[in-house]
Formats: sequence, structure tokens, C-alpha cells
Amino acid sequence: MLEERETKEPAMNPFQKNESKETLFSPVSTEEVPPQPLSLPKKPPPKICGSNYPLSIAFIVVNEFCERFSYYGMKAVLTLYFLYFLHWNEDTSTSIYHAFSSLCYFTPILGAAIADSWLGKFKTIIYLSLVYVLGHVVKSLGALPILGGQMVHTVLSLVGLSLIALGTGGIKPCVAAFGGDQFEEKHAEERTRYFSVFYLSINAGSLISTFITPMLRGDVQCFGEDCYALAFGVPGLLMVIALVVFAMGSKIYRKPPPEGNIVSQVVKCIWFAISNRFNNRSGDIPKRQHWLDWAAEKYPKQLIMDVKALTRVLFLYIPLPMFWALLDQQGSRWTLQATRMNGNLGVFVLQPDQMQVLNPLLVLIFIPLFDLVIYRLVSKCGINFSSLRKMAVGMILASLAFAVAAAVELKINRMTPPQPGPQEIFLQVLNLADDEVKVTVLGDENNTLLEESLRSFQKMPHYAQLHLKTKSQDFHFYLTYHNLSVYTKHSVEEKNWYSLILREYGKNISSMMVKDEGNKTANGMTTVRFINTLHKEVNISLTTDIFLSVGEDYGVSAYITVQSGEYAAVHCRTEDKDFLLNMGLLDFGATYLFVITNNTNQDPQAWKMKDTPANKLSIAWQLPQYALVTAGEVMFSVTGLEFSYSQAPSSMKSVLQAAWLLTVAVGNIIVLVVAQFSGLVQWAEFILFSCLLLVVCLIFSIMGYYYVPIKPEDLQKPADKQILHTQGNVINLETKKTKL
Repeated sequence: MLEERETKEPAMNPFQKNESKETLFSPVSTEEVPPQPLSLPKKPPPKICGSNYPLSIAFIVVNEFCERFSYYGMKAVLTLYFLYFLHWNEDTSTSIYHAFSSLCYFTPILGAAIADSWLGKFKTIIYLSLVYVLGHVVKSLGALPILGGQMVHTVLSLVGLSLIALGTGGIKPCVAAFGGDQFEEKHAEERTRYFSVFYLSINAGSLISTFITPMLRGDVQCFGEDCYALAFGVPGLLMVIALVVFAMGSKIYRKPPPEGNIVSQVVKCIWFAISNRFNNRSGDIPKRQHWLDWAAEKYPKQLIMDVKALTRVLFLYIPLPMFWALLDQQGSRWTLQATRMNGNLGVFVLQPDQMQVLNPLLVLIFIPLFDLVIYRLVSKCGINFSSLRKMAVGMILASLAFAVAAAVELKINRMTPPQPGPQEIFLQVLNLADDEVKVTVLGDENNTLLEESLRSFQKMPHYAQLHLKTKSQDFHFYLTYHNLSVYTKHSVEEKNWYSLILREYGKNISSMMVKDEGNKTANGMTTVRFINTLHKEVNISLTTDIFLSVGEDYGVSAYITVQSGEYAAVHCRTEDKDFLLNMGLLDFGATYLFVITNNTNQDPQAWKMKDTPANKLSIAWQLPQYALVTAGEVMFSVTGLEFSYSQAPSSMKSVLQAAWLLTVAVGNIIVLVVAQFSGLVQWAEFILFSCLLLVVCLIFSIMGYYYVPIKPEDLQKPADKQILHTQGNVINLETKKTKL
């Protein structure tokens, strides 16, 4: 999250010196936007309680808190929504999650261009916030089970996410900068404190939302399942509040007019230099000291010098996307890992998607810890812990975090029942007859694949693994009951779990094949289903929000997810009778089968069987990997921005912000590609990312070793103090200590 929290202040004022745009860009071209005077109000803006803080910043800070609550709250439950509501597989869910994240970091370029060149910051925030709200509405509608089918939900979800990405990305570079515009230049100290409060509101919004929205999803039931519509609707409501609060301060805002986009100027300068060099590649034309000097015919020397300094920093940005590829998997791969762990911590039960709250929480702890304790101790030990070294250590910590995640994944796999592979099925047999039944499973060639004798109301101790010759196959079952022999046939398909249920039919015996859900325990919730042996339909009220009906005469219900805990008295009802079922303790992550049977002397009762064992590994085992990756984030993100801004002229800081956000976007694309095309099991994928980041860290360290930092005072030297060399009609610029 720090990649966003720390990138907003520099965008506030790309030209931090008290120099006019004429001084910096006077000879650029006729396309340049002429300088415009600031539209100041006739009377001083109202202050907060007589201080030097404008009242308008209160609206901006509240707006940012609500908007960050909206974004991170929606994003916290997004992966599980893809997996369990849209029923996508884990790789597709991960890919779409990171495609959305990547789009959220591409669109700030568009938002900055609109604000700086056309609408101004205020109107850009208003208009794109309306798009943002519309996206939340569409996204929430797509989470309503009663609204259309699978295709409708998918289309609404993708349209809603696209609008949200445009909205959140578009206003990202505008809000903090607009808050900085509210201060007069003489109140620079108050402006610095404002940004501290602004970043605090970001942390507070993300911290609270990543804890609350998973509770809205898991603890509230809508239409008999997790309430994703509410989990998306509440963040949408917060975005409406953010827009309303921001609009309320309209009359007291200072609204600077658009001043032109420096990013476009830089791109044009670089493109002109490249094209000019290509057009003048003859050997008769004198060479120039730097390839950017080929832009001297059109652009001023000060701009060219600034772009030279910028390209040196951008060269160091090349390896950075790999770090973000690892960091942003907290909301995807790590959340999916948490679904297969036990969230019961004794005092409370933690939802899998609530583990993400550790990141903003640890950020608030680690930033002062590193600044006030760790960095000072390292300095006292006489170690030169430069900015580039801090970033390299941050990469190593993130790499270690994924190595720990791989170790946790291996431990989970050892505790998790195996999954059927290609041309395989898992089969269990359940005997609901009143006497022993012998079951023999025969293959196509009448060879015995399985033979088991089961007493009344007994099931096999575990699933049997059967191999198929094709993707689908018929199995022949030979049943022996009393003096009867029954021959039956059932079709099965590969990679599935099945239960063969044996039941009495008068004095005869019959069977039915029921497909079990292969991922029925994957979401970490307790899963139950019922078989009703009564001759009447049974209506079951598991909780105040969860109801289901089970048909008569061995009707089988669908799987229902419930909270783990004690269920001593579950209310049930038939057409002529009410009764209670004692389901006992339902453990975390387990799958249970309850057979409702008739008791002649008492009310009907439930026979309880555990199909899949509970999750045994505690979710607390994820804490070390979260601590390592957050420590790496603090060392990498904060230090990286601080270093890069110190190495570039003040006029280039907004360009650096855009480039920094683009590295985050590219990092998410890397995850998308690996998830779709690697084909690796999860622990191997974690190891792959860990090793890739180590290799990138080595490359970055070599690049940093040969990098010669620029002193801040060198960046502030006026152009006429640089060493000038003239070759013909071309001006070449040479700056000390800038050679890689």
C-alpha cells in the first residue's frame, strides 16, 4: 500500500522552486500552455479554529479516508468473490485480480493529463468520482444472486471493476495535490503537517476497511450464502459519502487552473531527440555528447538537463516491477492460502481475507520503528546504509517472505486430503440400509477395483482412489444384501469426488451416486449437507439467515457453508411436526454429512459423519511472511521514493510519480502472466517468485554500485553555471557526477 501512500505529495507542485514556467520552458514550442495567474479568492479562505490550516482541507481529508475505505474494502473480498461467487478457478481469479490492480495504476496517467491540461484538479475529482460511484453500483448489482445468471454477474463485475479502476486511478494524482494547493506558500510547515494527516487517513481507511468488509461478507448471509452484495455495497456507500463531502467544500476551495502536463512535455522532448538523431545519422554530422542533446533545436537547455537527470533515475526503475509483483499477492495468492488454514485464534475467528489487515497495521508500526530505532542503530555501528542498499535489503526481505510462504504451503499440503488428478476419481460408499451390504466395484473388463463390506449406517473410512481409462467412464457395482444380489451401473467423470449411497427399497436394495463438491472446504468455512430418509420434506433453519429444504425419501441437499461452532439445537420442521436436531460441534474447515433418520420412540435425529477433516494449520503461521514483506515494503517503497526524488529536479517530480506508479502496474502484469502460463503448483510458484526477485536484486545491486548519486545542491544550480561546450550550432550540456 505504501507505493500509493507515499507518492502523492510530490505531485502537488511539480515546480517547487519559485521560478515561473517562462524561466523553465520559455522557448519550448507554440504547443505549450501559457502561464495563467492563480485564481485566488477575494477574501482569505476560512481557517480551522484560528490556525493557519484552511478549512477546506478538512473536506479533503475526510474524502480521502472514505475513498480509501471504499477501494481497499472492495478489494479485500475481491479474490474470494471471483472464486466462490463467480466460480472461477484460482488462476483465473488471481489473474483478473491483478489485471484490475494493474489498471488502477495505469489510469493515474490519464487522470493527471485530464487535470493538468483540461479540467483542472477539482472538476477531474468530481467527474471521475461519479464514474467511481457508478462502478461500485454496477459491481454491487453483479453480486446479487437473484439478478440474472453467471454471464450477467460476470459482465456486471467486469464493467464495474473497469469503472472503479478509471475512477480510483484518475483521482489518485489529484486529491493530495489539490489539498496542497489550499495552502499559501508562507504556510509550508502547515502544509507538511497536512500531508502527514493525509497519509494517516489513507492508513486508517485501509486498516478499518480490510477488517470490516470480510466480516460483512462472511458473518452476514444473503440469499443463503456469503453476502458479497453487502461487502461491495458498503464501500460503494462510503464512496458516495466521499463525493458528497468533497463537493460540500466547493465554495471555499482554492482552484488553480490547468497549467499543462509536464509528463507530455518530457515524452515529446525524448521523442524529438530520438527522431532527430535518427534523421541525422550521417557520418558528416558532428556527434553530440548525450543523445538528449539532439532535442536542443526545439527544447530549452534547462528542460533537456532536467530530462537527463530524470533518465538516470528511470534507468534504476527497470528492475522495480518484480518487487511489486510479490508485494501485491497479499490480496490474491496469500488470501487463497489462508482459506485452507484454521482461522480460529481462540479469542475470535479470523476470516481468510481479514489477514490483509496486517499490512497497514504493520506499516504504522514499522515506519517509526525503522526511522527512530533500526536505521539509527545501523548508523552508530558505522555502516553506510545508503538508500540503494536499503532498497536492496527490502527486496531480500520480500524474497524471504515468499520462501516462508512456500514452506507454509508445503505444510498445508501435507495436512490436506489429496485431490483427484486426470483420469481419477475419489469414491466413498455410505450404507443407509438396516443390515450389512457388500459392495464390489467392477471395471470394464469385470476386474475388481474395490470390494468393501459395510454395516448398517457405516461408511468407508476414507475415499477410495479409482482410475479411469477415459475422461468419463461407467462403473459397474455388484451389491449383496441378505440373500439378494443387485447389479447396477453409474457414470463418473474424472477429477471429481463421489458418494455411493445405499438404501433400502422395501425388501430390496438400491443405490444412487451423488457428486461431491471438489472444493467444498477450500474457502475455510465449515460445510454441511443433509440426506433426508423421512417420507416428508424437512425444512431446516441452520441460523436466522440460513434456511434449506431437503426432499423426502432420501433427498440430498446442496452444500451449505456455515460458521464453525456448536449447533446443539437446530430447528427443523415437517408438514405436521417441529423438532430439534443436535448437530454438535462443527469444526473449522471440515465437511459434514448429516443423515436425518426416524426414531420410533423420539423425534427424528441426525447421524453425523465427517467427510473431510478440519483445517489444522493455524492462520497465525502467515504472520512471519506478512511481517517480512511489510518490512521489505517500508525499506523499499519509502526509501525508493525519497532517493529518486532527491536525484531528479523539482520540475520532474510529477514524472517520477507517474513512472513509480507504472512500475506497480507492470508488477501486477507479471503476476497475471505467471498465474496463467506457469502451470506450477502453488509452493513452486512461490519459490519461483522468490528466486526471480533475488536475481533482480542482484542486478539492481550491480546497477546501484555503478550509480554516482547527485548532490541536491547540484540539481539546484542554474543553467548558466553548468559547463557548456559548443559544437557548431549545437549546445551540449555536461553535468558533474552524472555518468553511470
